[in-house]
Amino acid sequence: MKSGFLSFLTKTGIAMAFCLTCISAKAQNNSDFWSRVRFGGAIGASFGNNYTDVTLAPGALYEVNQYYGVGLSLQGTYVQQKDFYESWMYGGSIINVFNPIPQIQISAELEQLRVNLDFDERYTDFYGNQDRDFWNTALFLGAGYRAQNVTFGIRYNILYNDNDYVYSEAWMPFIRVYF
Repeated sequence: MKSGFLSFLTKTGIAMAFCLTCISAKAQNNSDFWSRVRFGGAIGASFGNNYTDVTLAPGALYEVNQYYGVGLSLQGTYVQQKDFYESWMYGGSIINVFNPIPQIQISAELEQLRVNLDFDERYTDFYGNQDRDFWNTALFLGAGYRAQNVTFGIRYNILYNDNDYVYSEAWMPFIRVYF
């Protein structure tokens, strides 16, 4: 039941964001449309004791007006915990941002990732099949401080599942950059 609801939620969110983007784009002439598009995204890297996590997530944000923007992004992530697991994650997301005042940004981001997770063979008995390939849906609600093209904040994944090994926690800090 839960996966059916998440699939419905994902499809509905994607359809709504697509419609909003099309309506906004149609209302603007072509040159005005591109003047409102901001490109950017995120780059991340984390290294530790036998641990590696590298992410590249380019994106584009269309500023409908001074208060609201909608965007799309792609994401690719590689994570490895030596002698435990290795994972490749790739997919995309739809983001909606609201700026009630120029310095404050509230966001909702629906993310869909394909996860290819390979446990070390020593953990087969505990985790079952070594290879786990699945789709993970995340819905992040966030708030941040915005200065020019950069937003610093924190977001919460309301669909967080500790057993998927996609994110270590539901709470995540973020830095968004769009030019």
